Amino acid sequence: MAHASDIQSIATISDRPQTLSMFDYGLYGATVFAWGFSWYALKLQAVITPEIALFWRFLFATMLMWGWAVVGGHKLVFPLRTHLRFLALGLLIFSTNFLLFYHGSRALPSGLLSVVFSLASIFNIVLGFVLFKQRVSRALVVGAICGFSGICLMFYPEISGGTWNVSALWGLGLCALGTLCFCLGNIVSARATAKNISVISASAWGMVYGTILLGINGYAQGASFQIPYTPEFILSLLYMVFIGSIVAFGAYLTLLGRIGSARAGYATVMFPVVALAVSTVMEGYTWTLTALIGLLFVLGGNWIVLSRSAKK
Repeated sequence: MAHASDIQSIATISDRPQTLSMFDYGLYGATVFAWGFSWYALKLQAVITPEIALFWRFLFATMLMWGWAVVGGHKLVFPLRTHLRFLALGLLIFSTNFLLFYHGSRALPSGLLSVVFSLASIFNIVLGFVLFKQRVSRALVVGAICGFSGICLMFYPEISGGTWNVSALWGLGLCALGTLCFCLGNIVSARATAKNISVISASAWGMVYGTILLGINGYAQGASFQIPYTPEFILSLLYMVFIGSIVAFGAYLTLLGRIGSARAGYATVMFPVVALAVSTVMEGYTWTLTALIGLLFVLGGNWIVLSRSAKK
């Protein structure tokens, strides 16, 4: 785990204002649409044991990422201390993060999963305050309150009713923990970038460790590694391997290294809109006035937090 001074120096260097290039905008677009559609594909994957679905996803994604690393001439030999950082990436981003969302998806529409994940920028502010005692301005507090209030409004129709929907509430909690894991993984990723470790190298090794951890977890549960050969599952698996893993992570982590976490995080403002549109069409997600107001609060809270962070 990086020290507070390390994270602050990383933020100072990586978040320094600079003009975005067309390549940066392309990375934004790739991240938004790849992750925007991936939540529905994730839902289709959850018909089997999540650990097994993720094991096969990241097994294939790992092979592709390693091929990318070898062809691109990226360094793949590192000392043991660096591998501990890769192991942390595998644990936080390439296994536990997704595992919690896969379990949570069983009780929630796919679009709502993306809304919880979009609070990553707000979680980063909370982590900075709790772990590193970083100063939090009033604007950031307002943004965080807006974001969390929006989540409450969006999930209220899912959780409340004649009786409380404990399953939906549990799913919300799992997704929140998954987002926390992702944010902690971002800290590890930023530290690796500051050590001049390429995104491709870090992702290749992170996926290796994540796949191993998922395989051990599935084996310990006695789960079958057999996958269903249905069109829905196979197509969703291919999407998650090529688009949801390689394209999305490659684009986002590259953007993170080029312009910093504050401005890269703006992608989280947009992909929930894409995901909710997909959920509305494919799952029949029903919009209510409360849910619509909640979405506006979430997007507004994210915008406030990211705008203030980018100006630092």
